[in-house]
Amino acid sequence: MDVIARFTQAVHIVNDRLEAMTQSLYAQLQTSSVTDLRSAIRSGSYQGQTAGLADGYLQANLAILSKDYALDFMRFCQRNPKPCPLVGVSDTGSSALSTLGASIDIRTDVPAYNIYRNGALSDTVTDISDLWQDDFVVFALGCSFTFEHALVRAGIKLWHFEAKKTVPMYRSNIMTRQAGPFGGETVVTMRAIPASRVEEATEISRRYPLAHGAPVFIGDPNTIGIQDLYQPEWGDAPPPVKDDVPVFWACGVTPQNAILKAALPLCITHRPGFMLITDVDEQAEVPFV
Repeated sequence: MDVIARFTQAVHIVNDRLEAMTQSLYAQLQTSSVTDLRSAIRSGSYQGQTAGLADGYLQANLAILSKDYALDFMRFCQRNPKPCPLVGVSDTGSSALSTLGASIDIRTDVPAYNIYRNGALSDTVTDISDLWQDDFVVFALGCSFTFEHALVRAGIKLWHFEAKKTVPMYRSNIMTRQAGPFGGETVVTMRAIPASRVEEATEISRRYPLAHGAPVFIGDPNTIGIQDLYQPEWGDAPPPVKDDVPVFWACGVTPQNAILKAALPLCITHRPGFMLITDVDEQAEVPFV
């Protein structure tokens, strides 16, 4: 075996061990308190995806941008409440989101952040303390991970929960309403649901308006511009749908799509699937902005 082959094998072994450690910690965190869960994320000991964690609590997508763009972005969220259910906004320059959790520090309390510069993804990091600016405004948006717990409690199986993967996400042809430089297509998540339970899944998710509510489309993905269900733009590729029905919900990655098109000098978001865990009850019906 040559040097390159040995090196490649060693890298695979290390990655497999890291993945095993992450999965083991994930299993432990499934029964942890929100405080302990955020502590594990803040310390860097857990850097994985958050689907299936914090049962009973609202999870949130993030967008962090300069105050120069904050009003337009807030308008964008208000005009597109389905993909962008606004649940929290910080004071300018503050890394706290006290309405969502007294101890939240947005610079460290998300497992992974995407850094966008001039409309392109430039880096993914686990701590943004060194990037923090005094003119930043933090926006927190509801996440579908919240209603997924209710689906599971009702006995509706979710592949990505069981496989400990990230739900697949797609750029659809459903257009958002423009606000300033922000606009573009709605991003959707897909869950394959047994035909006999689609109506039930719809009604369950409808109870969670701050987590995108009911589906935006049910059926043939080509109808909403998705050419290949097994090649998502974000998240993990799903297994064959077979006899189940593809059901699509609006997704909080929609703002990331809008941010890419706006080409801001600097913007920070969560890495899709790696959410902020809040202290807010998942069945809350009004924003805590």
